[in-house]
Amino acid sequence: MAQLKVKLVKSLIGSKKDQIATAQALGLRKIGDETVQPDNPQTKGKVAKIIHLIEVTEA
Repeated sequence: MAQLKVKLVKSLIGSKKDQIATAQALGLRKIGDETVQPDNPQTKGKVAKIIHLIEVTEA
């Protein structure tokens, strides 16, 4: 199964509470944090919600 590398590139300050919760669910707490997530519909939904705050690449 494919993997996605997700990196937080913008601050969560000023973001809506649900967007902050989504970032934390992906394991992103502060700028520069990176996690590897499975490429499935659940992860793609989370990524779509905070795409303006993150950078996504294939791992």
